[in-house]
Amino acid sequence: MPRTQKNDNFVDKSFTVMADIILKILPTNKKAKEAFVYYRDGMSAQADGEYAEALDNYTEALELEEDSFDRSYILYNIALIHASNGEHEKALEYYHQGLALNPRLIQALNNIAVIYHYQGERAKEAGDNDAAEQLFDQAGEYWKRAINIAPNNYLEAQNWLKTSGRLQNNF
Repeated sequence: MPRTQKNDNFVDKSFTVMADIILKILPTNKKAKEAFVYYRDGMSAQADGEYAEALDNYTEALELEEDSFDRSYILYNIALIHASNGEHEKALEYYHQGLALNPRLIQALNNIAVIYHYQGERAKEAGDNDAAEQLFDQAGEYWKRAINIAPNNYLEAQNWLKTSGRLQNNF
């Protein structure tokens, strides 16, 4: 049974109905519409914590989707799942692939920085201060890129950049 028939809450049903209406009136080809259905079902499964199902849907969407902007968001969602499962290296791969297609994907820039910062904290706890500083520097560079695109976002990251001495007057 398709995920669209499994949705049992009002928000999911409303989103599905709206998405179906938009899908019908959108002037796109059949392949793009099919990719969107898989993407939508992937998002629904991901929201329900059904990560294996979400990854299957995103993989199908990725095979069908030709638009690089849309592909970047599919890759981003795949990365989110890997990050939430603690698979940081895999997540970084997918975030970077998404950024290659859409360099202004600030959510990916932020999430890459968060992973590098987390890894820096773990290195610091393990006593490897050189590795920690390198990872913190990487986190700082990605946060600067995100802030450069959206200066009013990521206030905690901006504060961290200031307090860690990684902030330069220009992002």
